[in-house]
This record gives sequence, structure tokens and C-alpha cells, in this order.
Amino acid sequence: MLKKIVSGGQTGVDRGALDAALPRGFPCGGYCPAGRRAEDGRIPARYPLEELSSPHYQVRTRRNVEESDGTLIISPEPLGGGTLLTAGHATKTGRPCIVIPPEYPLVRPELERLAGWTQDHGIAVLNVAGPRASATPDIHAIAEAIVGWLIENTTAASRS
Repeated sequence: MLKKIVSGGQTGVDRGALDAALPRGFPCGGYCPAGRRAEDGRIPARYPLEELSSPHYQVRTRRNVEESDGTLIISPEPLGGGTLLTAGHATKTGRPCIVIPPEYPLVRPELERLAGWTQDHGIAVLNVAGPRASATPDIHAIAEAIVGWLIENTTAASRS
């Protein structure tokens, strides 16, 4: 059962995932580069991320994969850049990884496939990754909607 969302705090998918969790009071966090570095400057303090000593995005990406039970990638294919690194590191470390296309409005079969995947793999801590906002328009809102749906439909709160 899903218990925590983690991401690296970059614009786009990362912050969309955190913005889904925070207003719901759902546990979230993750690791970010030194200086809370992101494409738009410093990652805002409202995001509960642990700052690493390295300024490199790759270090943060690998750490979030390794500290999670599985990774959700919200991205169009083919994957590129840091998103491709995330998928590759998940495979290398034997962590489950699923790619969901950023369709909006949300497509119910894809959401149900995602919920089943989290259950089948016993995902408690979910790393969420994908392209930054500058690379894929509207990706923040799409990620926020997908992760929000997942929280509302696969957690203890959704079963009470």
C-alpha cells in the first residue's frame, strides 16, 4: 500500500508529484542536488527534500531510485535525458519501473494499470520522475493529477 511519494524537486513531473501529496497531507520527500538546484533556480523550501552534498542531478536521481520501492515515470516516449537515466538505473538496480504517458484528460485504463502495478509490486515508497517543465508543456498539472488520483485510490485513507 502506498505510504510515501518521493521526487527530486525539479520543475515539471517532480514538483507535480509533490504538489499532489502536500495538500492531501500525504507523506512526501526525496533528495535534491546541493543548493536545492533546479532549472528555475532554488527549489522552494515548502518541498520537504533532503539536500545532497553533490550539485549533480544524476546523483539525486540515482539516490531517489535506490531509496524507493519502485519508480513511476510520467513521460512521452522515447525517454530522454534524466528520465532515461532514471529508467536505466531502476533496471540496473532491479527496482520496478512503469512508464505512463502524459495524457490529459486522464485515461482510466492507464490509471488502473498504474494502481495494479503499485499493488502487484508492493510499492510503499514511490519515486516519481519525468521531464522538466521546459521540456514538456503542462507536465506539472498532468503529474499532479495522476499522483493525486493514485493517492486517493490506493492508500489506507481511500479504503476507510
